[in-house]
Amino acid sequence: MSEKTKQAYGLTRLESKTARAAIIQKIASDFNLMPLIAEAYYKQISSYFTQHADIELTSGQICYEAVAADEPAGKHIALAKKVSCRLTLTDPNSDFEVLANYGLAGIRRHRILRLTRQAADQGALLSYEDLAILLTSSPSTMKRDIRQLKNEGYFIMTRGAKHDMGPGLSHKTQILELYFKGYQFTEIEQKTNHSERAVWRYLRDFTQVATLHQQGFPKAQIYIITHLSEKLISEYLQLFSEYSQTERLIALLNPQAGEKKGDSSGKTTEQDSHQR
Repeated sequence: MSEKTKQAYGLTRLESKTARAAIIQKIASDFNLMPLIAEAYYKQISSYFTQHADIELTSGQICYEAVAADEPAGKHIALAKKVSCRLTLTDPNSDFEVLANYGLAGIRRHRILRLTRQAADQGALLSYEDLAILLTSSPSTMKRDIRQLKNEGYFIMTRGAKHDMGPGLSHKTQILELYFKGYQFTEIEQKTNHSERAVWRYLRDFTQVATLHQQGFPKAQIYIITHLSEKLISEYLQLFSEYSQTERLIALLNPQAGEKKGDSSGKTTEQDSHQR
């Protein structure tokens, strides 16, 4: 559109009367900024709003701010990056049956499994305090419920669990070991409370570590390249050593070799990778 046409219809003046222009003017006035800087602030704030407030929800869902899964332990909560998670508090398809069969404690633990899994799938981790407020309970009750779920064989990913630096194997390594032992994705999901998407994410990280190791990179360089912890890299390398001759690991690192052997897991891997 030519400048002459704009002037004829007064479009420049009309454009300055939009909500966007009004907000930019207000930012410039309130913070004593040049209009260009105020407009840059407006664009940045708009992107924040899209990420954290403009979330589409369905019945039974809420939007909840949780700490990002990649935030390190010890970082002050006020400074930690947050992720807006879409969480399902109520799911009639499963909640009513669980309540009828297992009572209030059962439905509470059922929801803990769902909420922690959904948050992890969206790149965030819930704390005991998060779960307590979401489920109208107390942190001590959450700790007790999660301890019970772990005794039943579930992996419950909370912020505290991820940053637990104990001597045991990480949940990621244990999940990948199930995969290399031949368990199907549905079985792994049921046993570990992790979605197929999460398992693929762990497989992707493992593949990167194993490939770099095969190419002769030392652990120190793998650590720099992957940004994974030294402990997890050591576990993955040990896993690689133990299962290097299994069809699933061979197919994971050499998809074409898996196809030639007719390995079903290799075909699934390639198909899923294509879909993703």
